[in-house]
Amino acid sequence: MESTSLPLRPAGPHAGERERLVRRAKLLARVGVAWHGIEAAVALGAGIVAGSIALIGFGADSLIELVAGLILLWRFGGVAGSDEREHPAHRLIAVTFWLIAVYVAAEAIRSLVGGYHPEVSYVGIGLSVVTLATMPPLAAAKADVAAKLHSSAVRSEGRQTALCAYLSAALLIGLGANALFAWWWADPAAALLIATVAANEGREAWSGKGDADCC
Repeated sequence: MESTSLPLRPAGPHAGERERLVRRAKLLARVGVAWHGIEAAVALGAGIVAGSIALIGFGADSLIELVAGLILLWRFGGVAGSDEREHPAHRLIAVTFWLIAVYVAAEAIRSLVGGYHPEVSYVGIGLSVVTLATMPPLAAAKADVAAKLHSSAVRSEGRQTALCAYLSAALLIGLGANALFAWWWADPAAALLIATVAANEGREAWSGKGDADCC
């Protein structure tokens, strides 16, 4: 008599290890929430002063990423971070990706069509450099915890942190090109590319694509 074998699901961490990983995931989320709060305040303030659509959009993105971090903290709240919150958490984070994509694309198109020329913002350039240096290590740490914890919610929130690095790179290119060469269009053009990436990340986070080893 032949026996059929079902595909094996990846073994989750034991209780003690899971508790440690959950604490680390929450710590990383709190670090992200704190940074995105500072980032949003600086970007919005500098954007308003310089009249920079890109900086204001970057500040709005930071607020959305702050919300994603709070969603992750909610996922691991309650009674021992009930796994019942896993699915709605990564779905909610997918929605925040789409909010980023819609907002950044709309602002970029408006800037391109209107031919809007922002002032040079050295504060914005400095902020983008700091963000570009700090977000990739934070995103890598979140990805490591997500893989060990088998959590698509942690993975999706970590991908938002990586997206923040991409956005800061686009912001640096745009603000730098405007400051050095008066290429006002470089910023919104790069932002449109980032909006496309964000929309795709939202689609994958919603469907759980690529999360087979996490769920």
